[in-house]
Amino acid sequence: MLETYRGVVYPHQLDHMGHMNVQWYTSKFDEATWHLFSSVGLTNEYMVKNSCGMAALEQKTTYEAELMPGDLVCVKSEVLEVKNKTLRFKHYMYNTETQALCATTELLAVHLDRIKRKGVKLPEFVSQSVLLQEA
Repeated sequence: MLETYRGVVYPHQLDHMGHMNVQWYTSKFDEATWHLFSSVGLTNEYMVKNSCGMAALEQKTTYEAELMPGDLVCVKSEVLEVKNKTLRFKHYMYNTETQALCATTELLAVHLDRIKRKGVKLPEFVSQSVLLQEA
């Protein structure tokens, strides 16, 4: 798996029960997503130049262990499936100091034409990049 995020839990990210609120899990996973996309060639430069983008179609998150203020966080990611227009991938969030798995999220995203606002075929280099990462 590829490391796609590294950060820390800040006090302003807590909910009224004293642990990291679910919105921040989603935020950290979202930042990891852009690093994962870039690693397979779906860079910001590519998206701007080609008027393309990626949009989430499905997301399933599981919470395994609480994260508290000051906890160091690492997200590792993997591509599970590349289809014609879609990419399925999974993120794993760990407490860096304890190595405990804290949360996972699996997403299905579609490659889209931002002008036509519809799904379009993923470029061939995405599949090739995924195969290289698996080797």
